[in-house]
Amino acid sequence: MVGKGSLTHNSRAFKAKNVKEDYTQYNIEYCNENIKTVYHELFDKALERYNEKQTRNDRKINDYYEKIRTSKQEKLFHEVIFQIGNKDDMNVQSENGELAMKILDEFMINFQQRNPNLKVFSAHLHMDEETPHLHIDFVPFVSESKRGLDTRVSMKQALASMGFKGGTKQETEWSQWIASEKQKLAKVMERHGVIWKQKGTHRKHLSVLDFEKREREKEVQILTSQKEEISQSIQEIQKTVSSETKDLKRLQGKKQEIQQEIIKLSADKKATEKNIHVIRENPAWQLPEPAALTTAKIYRDKKAMPLLEKVKEALVAALVRNVQLIEAADKLKQQVERLQRNINYLEGRVKQEEEKNLSLSTDLKDFERLKAGLGEQEVKAVIEGQKAAEMCLTVPKQYKKTEVSL
Repeated sequence: MVGKGSLTHNSRAFKAKNVKEDYTQYNIEYCNENIKTVYHELFDKALERYNEKQTRNDRKINDYYEKIRTSKQEKLFHEVIFQIGNKDDMNVQSENGELAMKILDEFMINFQQRNPNLKVFSAHLHMDEETPHLHIDFVPFVSESKRGLDTRVSMKQALASMGFKGGTKQETEWSQWIASEKQKLAKVMERHGVIWKQKGTHRKHLSVLDFEKREREKEVQILTSQKEEISQSIQEIQKTVSSETKDLKRLQGKKQEIQQEIIKLSADKKATEKNIHVIRENPAWQLPEPAALTTAKIYRDKKAMPLLEKVKEALVAALVRNVQLIEAADKLKQQVERLQRNINYLEGRVKQEEEKNLSLSTDLKDFERLKAGLGEQEVKAVIEGQKAAEMCLTVPKQYKKTEVSL
C-alpha cells in the first residue's frame, strides 16, 4: 500500500487519535534521518560534477532538494506500507499481533539490501494502532545516468536498474516491484506458518507468472555472475601457477649453479689429492742421502731444514684449503637442502593450484552443459523449486498455519 509520507506521524512526533499510547513503547524505529541530509549525501558530488559542465549560469542547479521539491515529474520521496492481516486476525493485542511484528521485522531487516537503489531514510514498525504495519520512506535514485545529474532522483529508473522493466499499464515498474516485495513478505510469513490469502487480486495468475519470470531472470544474472567469478578465479589461479612456476624454475636454476660449485669443489679436492701424491713421489720432496764427508750440521742446514720448511708450508696450505673446502661444502649442502625444500613446496603449490583450476574448469563446463541442455529458464526453475522446497522445510512446527491477507 502506498503511504501518504507523513514523517511526523511515522516517528510519532505527532500522534493521531487512533494511536494507543500505551503500546507506543513497542514500536520499532529502524532509521529516521533528515531527508535534506540524505539528499546532500546522495547528490552533492553529482551536482558539483553537473554544474562544472555547464557553460551558462542559468542552467546550473543551486539546490537539488528544492529542484525536486518543486518538480512536477518526481517526488522528494516515496512511502510504502506493509501490513499483515487486519484487526480481526492480527490485532496488536493478540498473540498473532506479536507474530506479525516478528514477520515484519524480519522482512524489514533485508529491505535495503534487496533494494539498493531505494535509499531508506525513515522506517518505523507501528504496534500502537489496530494492526501491526510497517512504514518505509525512501528516495529512489539511479547512478550513471546519461541525462541530467549522473546520480539523480528517478523512481522509474531506480526500479528498472533493479530489474523491474515497465510493460503494460497494468504491469508498471511500481506494480511489479510491489508484487515482488509481497512475494518476499509471503515467504517470510510462510517460514512462520502464515499463508498469504490473496484477496482481490483479479490478475493473480498473470502477476504470479510475471513475478516468477522476473525471479528467474534474477537467477540467470546470479548464475552469470557466478560464472564470471569462476572465470576470474581461474585466471587468478593461472597467474599464480605461472608466477610459482617461474619461481620454481629460478630455484632449480640456482640449485644447478650450486651443484656446479660442488663439482668445482670436488675438482679442487682432486687437485689437492694430486698435490699430496706429488709430495709423496716427486724426488724434489724427498730427503736425499748425505754425500760423503758431509757433516751433520751442513746436511741439516743445507738439505733437511729447507725441505722441512717447504713441507710445513705445503702442509699448512693443504690444511687451510681443506678447512675451506669443508666449510664451503657444508654451506652448499645447506643451500641445496633449503632450495630443495622450497622446490618441493612450490611443486606442491603448483599441483594444488592446477587441481583447483581443473575443478573450477569442470564446474564451469558443467554449468555451461546444464544451461545448454536444459536452457537458462529451466535451470532457474529448478533452482527456484529447490529453494522453495528448502524454505518449506524451515517452517516452524509450533505455529499453526494461518491464512491472512496483505
